Amino acid sequence: MNAPVVIATEGKVAAAPANLRAPDLLSLMAEVRSRAMAARAVRPVPPVQPVPSVREVFFRRLPFLQLSDRIVFRFIMLVARRQVVSISGIEHVQGPHPFILALNHSTRREAVVVPAALIFHRGGNLIHFWSDWIFRLIPGVGMILRRSGTICVPTKRSRYRLLNWFKPLFTQPDPAFRQARVLLESRRPVGVFPEGTVNRDPSRLLPGRFGAARLSLETGVPVVPAGIRFPGLSEGRARVPERAAIEIHIGAPLNPPRCANGKPSFAEVRAWHSTIMSEIARLSGKTWEWQAVGRRLAPALPAPALPAADAA
Repeated sequence: MNAPVVIATEGKVAAAPANLRAPDLLSLMAEVRSRAMAARAVRPVPPVQPVPSVREVFFRRLPFLQLSDRIVFRFIMLVARRQVVSISGIEHVQGPHPFILALNHSTRREAVVVPAALIFHRGGNLIHFWSDWIFRLIPGVGMILRRSGTICVPTKRSRYRLLNWFKPLFTQPDPAFRQARVLLESRRPVGVFPEGTVNRDPSRLLPGRFGAARLSLETGVPVVPAGIRFPGLSEGRARVPERAAIEIHIGAPLNPPRCANGKPSFAEVRAWHSTIMSEIARLSGKTWEWQAVGRRLAPALPAPALPAADAA
């Protein structure tokens, strides 16, 4: 008769059933290891994360990444630390629970430096961002996006017809929405830029797309809104420059309401989308209005000043 297997983690002892087969035992050990790593990674954090030093970039523990991925992320952080000057509210994206992180999108570089900075402060625990397939064609950037577990979105067509020949190479059997849903069901977080494209307007958000709102309502997973601000941007500037300094303000999770008939209706998705975009507008210091989101226009929603804790 096989003796029971005893597994200890974080000061606690758990006994596995004696009749476990080898594959079951390996699965159990992997689950225990994952929970132990998550428990070590979730620690009290200061309200504002400053720019990490070069020493911290190279020596901070990243327990959720393999050795090769750690090397890649550390070198990305050497670039990101020059642009991402602070992160507030990082505690809202800590831990192993699933969430949908929704941010505004003003520059192309954000697609690399913002996920890298957030993942770095999560100890290497990935956030699976939706990413346009065009970025996969950029030398170096494509490799980084693959290593960081992004969800490739091959729906758009490039303005350069020649590049569209490569589009089938990035088309997956499952659409991006389905991939995101599977990740959330596996308790992995997903990151989305609801505006759907780069918006260089420093004062106004685009109407946005309903994907994040629909995904949240269908899965019951909360949305964590976040606003990207540009503290060094001169007042009255018409466009956000590519290399502008970035502040990331992360808000508290928004729990989705229950749908009347189980499956969300268009009105319910639109209302939840409005709530999400309004909070992103507040956190990013921009305004948001319906514009083309619905048939009826809504007045612009002003961006009130952040509370003292967020504005620090």
